[in-house]
Amino acid sequence: MSTPEPDARTAQRALTAAHLYYVQERTMEAIARELDTSRSTVSRLLAHARATGIVDIRIRSPFAAPRRLEDDIAARFGVTAHVVPVPDDASEVESLERVAAAAAHLLHELVKTDMIVGVAWGSTTAAVSRRLVPKAVRGTAFVQLNGSGNTHTTGLLYASEILRRFAAAFGGSAQQFPVPAFFDDPRTRSAMWRERSTRRILALQDAMDLVVFSTGAADSSVPSHVYSGGYLETRDLQSLAAEGVVGDVATVFYRADGSSTGIALNERATGPRFDVLRRVPRRVCIVSGVTKLASVRGALAARLATDLVIDDTTARALQAASTT
Repeated sequence: MSTPEPDARTAQRALTAAHLYYVQERTMEAIARELDTSRSTVSRLLAHARATGIVDIRIRSPFAAPRRLEDDIAARFGVTAHVVPVPDDASEVESLERVAAAAAHLLHELVKTDMIVGVAWGSTTAAVSRRLVPKAVRGTAFVQLNGSGNTHTTGLLYASEILRRFAAAFGGSAQQFPVPAFFDDPRTRSAMWRERSTRRILALQDAMDLVVFSTGAADSSVPSHVYSGGYLETRDLQSLAAEGVVGDVATVFYRADGSSTGIALNERATGPRFDVLRRVPRRVCIVSGVTKLASVRGALAARLATDLVIDDTTARALQAASTT
């Protein structure tokens, strides 16, 4: 007869199995391989998780270490951290998919009736949109945060597909923003912002209850769409580097200290000003991969997020970087 596992070890394995099964939507066979155990043991661990209250509406960690990491990030940056466990040998794409699944479950809780939800297009929000958990709400509008056109494409298909998935999952409406990501001349943007059709979208953005975004980074392992999709020319990238830019949110760029004033490209960008974002009651930033460390630190310095969904490796790197 085998010796029973100590209670703490059983609880730890049950938590890991529950997160893999309920949040990351892994099969029992895949979980058994990852935990180096049998499918029947995984089944018992999931039963233990349900019986002991680890699994409720969401998964709650009973361990000090993950709680300390989330609590430390909360104390340092003033956000609610949602740290997602990812195997050390996971690829950047797999890490992104697991973080996206966790973010989708969080949004299932946050999206309510008659909300206005802002969505920034990009590689991360596209991944989240594919993992959304359906929930019927009434009167909720999903509004595009920034334009998506460039000299190669209107970008409407890419951005609209992300919005469509959000709207379909929650039974809401999709409100597109059919303007370029960047105007050629700031005066053109100023004129466009006076148009009634544009003012309607801007008014929706001013009234947002929830906003969903990631941080863009030029050197991200999973390329940020604004950098890989033909939006920035060589001279733009050179200008951003010279101005000390570390990332963007909805095509508005910022430095390591969170400042965004004086960055030339922002005068032509169509994303919302950071003071507009900061007025939104709930702001969910979703980040995967240590190559986004500088960009997420800058976004946190700019106080753009109330919630941070992040993989555990990047969370630990964020914790370590903030102590140096």
